Amino acid sequence: MNKTASLGRLALGTLLIFSPLLALAGSVEQLQAFLNETQSFQAQFRQTISNRQGVQAQESWGVLSVVRPGKLRWEVSKPYPQLVVGNNEKVWVYDPELAQVTIRQNDLNSGDSPAALLAGRTALEKNFTLREDGESDGLNWVEAVPKASDSNFEKIRIGLAGKELRVMALHDNFGQVTRIYFSKHERNPKLPASLFTFTPPPGADVIGE
Repeated sequence: MNKTASLGRLALGTLLIFSPLLALAGSVEQLQAFLNETQSFQAQFRQTISNRQGVQAQESWGVLSVVRPGKLRWEVSKPYPQLVVGNNEKVWVYDPELAQVTIRQNDLNSGDSPAALLAGRTALEKNFTLREDGESDGLNWVEAVPKASDSNFEKIRIGLAGKELRVMALHDNFGQVTRIYFSKHERNPKLPASLFTFTPPPGADVIGE
């Protein structure tokens, strides 16, 4: 898998947490409170990717910005600058090193993709089976298992401290685990519309719409 495709898949894989869901007890109830009180969200992140054997293969840092529904910006600052921008019309995936932009239709408001979990408007319980997953590392955990048999993900684990989103762990069908650790959270900030649109730079190779 090339770097740009991997970036797009992983970034979209982080985007599934900001949809409404039924109020249940414990950690799921905490997630409900977080969702109900969040219209926009910005945080720094550290992302790690581990293989089936648990060996960490990649690590990156950046900033995630979300406005519900359907708007997101996933900006990697190191080790290599990369960018995913989505609004209610399109998603742009930009790799400065390759000078390449991939454009696709935005599907963040529907479906059972990980992206719909974070920035979509579809209720989680429609596309995922939810259960409380205990407490560890000082966090309360929710497990979301996709109901669709053709999903790319086996499960998504969500770690919360009270009403704060702290960790997402994406378990794919190949045994790979992507973990995103959030810090310096800001809930409901006023985010400029310019964050969620993108113009390919001159000379960039544009793929897609």
